[in-house]
Order: sequence, then C-alpha cells, then structure tokens
Amino acid sequence: MLLTTSVGSLPKPDYLMKARAQARKNEISAKELRRLEEQATREWIAFQDEIGIDIVVDGEQYRGDMVAFFAEHWKGFKQSGLVRSYGNRYYRKPIIVSNVQRGERSLATDWWKFAQKLTQRPVKGMLTGPYTIMDWSFNEYYPSRRATTLALAKVVHEEAVLLEKAGAQYIQIDEPAISTRLEEIDLSIEALGIVTKGLKAKTITHICYGNFHALAPKLQKLPVDQIDLEFANRKFELFPEFKKMRFTKEVGLGLVDVHTHRAETVEEVAGNLRKALEVFKPGQIFPDPDCGLKTRLVDEAKHKLRVIVEATKIVRGELVSGKRPASNGRKPAARPRPTAGSRHR
Repeated sequence: MLLTTSVGSLPKPDYLMKARAQARKNEISAKELRRLEEQATREWIAFQDEIGIDIVVDGEQYRGDMVAFFAEHWKGFKQSGLVRSYGNRYYRKPIIVSNVQRGERSLATDWWKFAQKLTQRPVKGMLTGPYTIMDWSFNEYYPSRRATTLALAKVVHEEAVLLEKAGAQYIQIDEPAISTRLEEIDLSIEALGIVTKGLKAKTITHICYGNFHALAPKLQKLPVDQIDLEFANRKFELFPEFKKMRFTKEVGLGLVDVHTHRAETVEEVAGNLRKALEVFKPGQIFPDPDCGLKTRLVDEAKHKLRVIVEATKIVRGELVSGKRPASNGRKPAARPRPTAGSRHR
C-alpha cells in the first residue's frame, strides 16, 4: 500500500542540457549525446533507489517534448518551426502529413529496457496518449480530429504491447490535453480504450491541470487502472469531490507542487497524505508529485521526491501500527472496548 513513484520527467543535469544544445548545432555526435543521456538516466535511477522510491521512472533524459519525441521517430510526421508551449519554453510542433505508423524500432521500449537493467525495482513504461498527440500537433492529412485520434490510438497501442512484452509491469499513457476540451472527453475515453485493450500490465493515465470539477463525472469511465492527478497545486480542494463520488480506481496522488520553488516539509506532506486517507483506501493511493519535475532545478526535484518518500514511510508505519494521528493534528478518539456479545470485524 502507498507505493511511491514519480510522474515521469525529471530535470536534466547541466552537462546534458549543454550537450543537447551542442547536438542541435552538430557540434557533438549522436553517439556522444546518447552516452550522456544514459549517464543522466543512471544517476536518476541510482537516486531513486537510494531514497527508496517503490516504482521508478527513467526521468525521460532522452526527450525534449513529450509529443515531439514520438513524432520524430514515427512515420507520417514532419516538424514545424518553433512554437511557444508555455513561459519561455518552445518546441517544434509536429505536423501530420501522411498515415501515421510506428518506426522500425520502439525507442520508448529501448529506453525502458536500459532503465530496468539498472534497478531491481519496477520501472514504468512511459507513452504519450493519442488524444494529446493529436491536440498538440498540426494535422494536414486526416479528415477530422476524431479520425486523427483513433489512428494514433492504434499506434500507441502497438507501443504499449511492445512495452508489456519487454516486461513492463506499469504502463503510463500521459493525456494532459484531456481536461482542456471537455466536449471531446468521450473521444479521449474511446481512444484510451484502444490503447489499453488486452493489456495485462497495470495501466495509468496522467492528466494535469484543467477543469476537473467538470471532468470528474467521467473519470471513472477512463479505461485504465489508475488516474494520476495534481492535488497539491490545488490545495487539495478536490478531496471532497472524490469523496462524494466514491472513487474506486487507483489514484496517483500529487503531494508536492512542481510549479513552485518552495520546499515542502516532510510533516506537511505526511499531513496531506493523512487527509487523503479519509477519502481513499490505502491500496488506492500512489504518492507522487503533481506532474513531471523537469521544470525544477535538480536539487529541488530531489528534495521534493525525498519528502514524498519520507512522509509516506511515516504514514505507512502509522497504518501498520494502528496509531495514525488525526489529520487535523488532534489525537484520534479512543476506540471503544468490545462488550460482551460484540463482534470483531
């Protein structure tokens, strides 16, 4: 219960950022860039093992943008000029120009295999979902948004099957765009169903930021085992809504805000995890950050992951011992002693 993890991306060290800039200018070879991407991946896997994260991520040190990474290696795409994503961050928005097909190799699977060899803990397989790829690309080929999304779903499904065959126990399909166009939520659900059909691995989707109050009635229908959401950035205001709907799926519970430099404390995170246990069962909760940590400094990201793990260990221990304090800081009321004829449950 309370298995700790991370959403996916982790910040790239300075030496890798420099190397990626050099590679774009053809100042270093692809082989040298790959060597440094592997080095950064080793470092992040080692750190997660050191602090005791239960389900590891590779940190996506080989990716720039989560959509462009796949578009660069699949058939049917070309790149546009630079497009602003947010803040001062830019990416080359993919353009769909012909029938989309998977490339000769699955780089997502190759990187999963590399990462899994570095640890005894399970590593999540990481894919970007079909709706998000459609929404974050220009389309010059398919007749509609629906046709584009369903065509992409088949390709993402092929990638998921390859990850499962390689041994991935957890497969995450990131769909951050789902919450931006609620009129297309049924299309998102249909496409995600194509991706996860027949998979035996635990399936997860990550949705970050959006109108969750409007999205909430549809969350149970998403065809995955676990839904990963940001809670900390919203001051955990979503708890009453989840309690009201009696949510039954597993929840990736965002416990630290990835869009602030503020360093959360262990007790703060433990307190919010205790509040979550008033809404969800312990077996439902997978403590993690709100979203990917790639926008944080390396030391900031490490701190946020460390406090999640330490806080979870405290709360897990309280659950095992039966001595969990109330989330409001007061001692819990004493349990009544069984009387004659009463039944123990």
